[in-house]
Amino acid sequence: MATEKPLPLMPHATAAWLVDNTALAFPQIAEFCGLHILEVQAMADDMTGSKYTGRDPVHAGELSMEEIEKGQADEDYVLQMRKGPEQVRRTKGPRYTPVSKRQDKPDGIAWLLRNHPEISDGAICKLIGTTRHTISAIRDRTHWNIAEIQAKDPVTLGLCSQRELDAIVSKAAKKAGIETAPVEDGRLGSDRDALIEQLRSERDEAARKADAALHGEEAEVAKEELTADTLFKKPGA
Repeated sequence: MATEKPLPLMPHATAAWLVDNTALAFPQIAEFCGLHILEVQAMADDMTGSKYTGRDPVHAGELSMEEIEKGQADEDYVLQMRKGPEQVRRTKGPRYTPVSKRQDKPDGIAWLLRNHPEISDGAICKLIGTTRHTISAIRDRTHWNIAEIQAKDPVTLGLCSQRELDAIVSKAAKKAGIETAPVEDGRLGSDRDALIEQLRSERDEAARKADAALHGEEAEVAKEELTADTLFKKPGA
């Protein structure tokens, strides 16, 4: 299977630098940066909605001057990247939480402390992306905003997934020797059975009404025919 072509770390900024500092053709720049040629053309014509600060791919080690010279000498030459940008992966430390959701963290922590006290502070730190100090402050009710904190499910708040929460709860319960009965599954199963029974009842009721309506129409038609026959048929005929 073919590997995906590496692209500059900042394609638009790199394209802006190449437009301003080289004589490369627009198709060459577009191909190297993984952009549409019209995007490169718009940069050259200064028609883009935002002005990009150029990023030197030579200084970044992604492109050599020799490659640029080859491209300037031949418009059909395809620029070759020296090395792709290094992918930085977070392997340690707390989970990253978007700024828009950080204000919801105390509510999620309060919910975990109330509903799952068996979960360790370290596990909560990894799940929510918080600190032990914050957890302790909420537990001891010394948090600066404790009056406004409302316990809310961290899954509903978007701080973690249901799978992650279930896994950490199961692990903590097992470590604490707590038997976890599938209460939720049983409830959902009962609800499902009740819903199915309700749908069946509604379907049967609809069928009975339709059948009654059909028989009523037939009886009405028969009555009308009998009345007409009685009216127009002479006695003894």
